[in-house]
Amino acid sequence: MDLKELTTFQTILQEGNFSKAAAKLNYAQSTITNQVQRLEKELGIKLFKRGWDSELTAAGRIFAGEIDKLIQHWNHVAEQAKALQKEEIGTLSIGGLESLSEQVLPNSLRRFREYKPNVSCHFVIGNTVTLSRALLQNQLDFAICGEPSDPSSFRFEALYNERISFIAVNNHPLVGRTEIPFEELLGYPIIAGGTTCLYYSRLSKQFSRYTETPFLYTVSQISAIAGFVQQIPSIGAVLDSTPLPPNVVRIDIELKDSTIPVGLLQSRNDEYISSSKKLLMQYVQEELELNQSRN
Repeated sequence: MDLKELTTFQTILQEGNFSKAAAKLNYAQSTITNQVQRLEKELGIKLFKRGWDSELTAAGRIFAGEIDKLIQHWNHVAEQAKALQKEEIGTLSIGGLESLSEQVLPNSLRRFREYKPNVSCHFVIGNTVTLSRALLQNQLDFAICGEPSDPSSFRFEALYNERISFIAVNNHPLVGRTEIPFEELLGYPIIAGGTTCLYYSRLSKQFSRYTETPFLYTVSQISAIAGFVQQIPSIGAVLDSTPLPPNVVRIDIELKDSTIPVGLLQSRNDEYISSSKKLLMQYVQEELELNQSRN
């Protein structure tokens, strides 16, 4: 069964007989007859009664009632296939850190939609561990995050540096001082991101250099840490990009190796980059550059 056979059957119905359908389609009448015969053979039913007039059989009437839908569906599928070949439809799945969800990713999507309005985008916000795991499981096309602890399965292109910073309420004893030695933090409860957060290993390494162990609370969502700091006399460990409420400020703590590279993470096995994926990656990188220049 092909579209020509379906169109021929539809035209016979519209014109009333074989000869008029042949004239409209610019076919010989024998061609019309052959196409109807092939269609009947493929369907395993007779569409017209004997004599090859235009009187439909009972089965033919049922098929005739669906012919318009069949042709519309056929054309829709063909158009979708052509669009997919041109990469004008489809879905992209993008992973990003929480700090990118306010401006960078929304702005990238806004620009992307202007050129690829029929490509759907699915954004997953998470930390480096969860996003890199999703990449390995082929659940993401790419991610903007830190470099995984085991980078062997990935391609990582650093785009900017995040920095670890510390926060407290504005009446905390450490606020207003400069170049505070790191060990002074150890006398206060510290609220930090969970073990899978971008900077946790850096902090753990720093803590290991001292005999005194801080009392540590963990919060999986870094942006929520400031809220805890507001209610609990403590020090919060966040990133420079973390927005703060009015009564919470950053404090000047001496911390070696406080920078964390963030960049474009892709699976090493992903060799094909579609034009849609390439365009969205370009916009994300450009928005990151704009965001860094504003900060």
